[in-house]
Amino acid sequence: MPTNSYYGFRPASEEEQAYLETLIREDFERCHPGETLDDLKRRASFSKEDRGLLRDWMAIAARRAAADQLKRRG
Repeated sequence: MPTNSYYGFRPASEEEQAYLETLIREDFERCHPGETLDDLKRRASFSKEDRGLLRDWMAIAARRAAADQLKRRG
């Protein structure tokens, strides 16, 4: 049973995907020196572990995007 809210989430467009990636790219690369988010995305296509790691990071991005939307409304 999935435990995070990102499970099954797919951005509606490439533009949305790019926006979500901007929200996490710097933090990911700080947490994983010598590695880029693009490296992880490439590996995720064939590695179950990396797919899970990417899913977790994208869940963070989705939460950040939701928080940004709330800030703009209020």
